[in-house]
Amino acid sequence: MKLLDIIVTNAIEPNLEATSRDEAISVLVDRLIEAKAVSADHRDEFIKAIIKREKRGSTGFGHGVAVPHVKHGDIDKLVAAIGVSKDGIDFNALDGNPVHSIFLIISPEAKPEEHLEAMEAVFSNLSQDTFRRFLLQADTVEAVTTLLEEADSSKLDNA
Repeated sequence: MKLLDIIVTNAIEPNLEATSRDEAISVLVDRLIEAKAVSADHRDEFIKAIIKREKRGSTGFGHGVAVPHVKHGDIDKLVAAIGVSKDGIDFNALDGNPVHSIFLIISPEAKPEEHLEAMEAVFSNLSQDTFRRFLLQADTVEAVTTLLEEADSSKLDNA
């Protein structure tokens, strides 16, 4: 699965100004709504479900990254948003450090295998120091998109 297959370009926020985990989640859900990737009718449900998931165990996995996610019965297509916080956000990450890169994923409840594939695609890139560094330096949607294209291409070269 390619990152550009799941990331909604209009839901990339390269200068995320949120100061808290819950605010960051809300902003990224709003970006997906503004991009018409998900319905505004479910906005509060998405946010509550993602925050509830976070309270069970943080998706701040260390190295400055978090992947908040939720499966929902009323969507047909997996979608993801990206937020980059230059200042960092307390996500209660496993390593205790602030999170700078957030990949928020909303996936159809009926397609758990697709959810796992998306998580694998995101993690395989976020586990690379170079990818994380370049993502943090990207300050425009175009720069983030170019990084995602390069990541997708290099993954194909390694396959």
